[in-house]
Amino acid sequence: MRLVLLGPPGAGKGTQAKRLEQRYGIVQIATGDMLRAEVAAGSPIGLKAKAVMEAGQLVSDAILIAMLEARIARPDCARGFILDGFPRTVKQAEALDAMLAQHRMRLDAVIELQVNDAALVERIAGRFTCKTCGEGYHDTFKPPKTAGTCDRCGGHEFTRRPDDTRETVAARLVAYHNQTAPILPYYAATGRLMSVDGMVEMDQVTTALVAILDQLPAG
Repeated sequence: MRLVLLGPPGAGKGTQAKRLEQRYGIVQIATGDMLRAEVAAGSPIGLKAKAVMEAGQLVSDAILIAMLEARIARPDCARGFILDGFPRTVKQAEALDAMLAQHRMRLDAVIELQVNDAALVERIAGRFTCKTCGEGYHDTFKPPKTAGTCDRCGGHEFTRRPDDTRETVAARLVAYHNQTAPILPYYAATGRLMSVDGMVEMDQVTTALVAILDQLPAG
């Protein structure tokens, strides 16, 4: 089973990918993590990517595809994989399809987690965590039972991610929609694009994903 999960930052792709990984025995491949791992390992591709990044440039699609090709050749991908964060453009989608075709593979499904932008900004911008134990909270949806005190450890210091401001989240959503909008018709034309409501509870999203995946043809 070879999948792509699409959705903007905060849509829950990482959480759902982990759940699907456990359920189906397939591997989550987050391209950012993969890139960092290759650079840290000092592989030939990683060294090439490191040189590009140190020069202040973006890693090319060709390097990303080469990294991905090497990654899916590993034994843990024998049952399949879930791509999280790639492709981001039509050019990348075309390159991915071409690379997979060379190995007599194809994507089984591309699933978009659909979200309401305004609600997603509210969801992300209200997040904060206990600085001591890491317990997560939200201004609206999950405030501490006692204001200023962590329910879990009793700590009084909290922190917010610097990129979780309303302005930053809104800008990231605009960038996502600008980049991803053309990908949707590309995959829809092949009959592989499906969508689920990403704004419901996490368990409901998982149920919807499983309902789609369980209907895919075997192999």
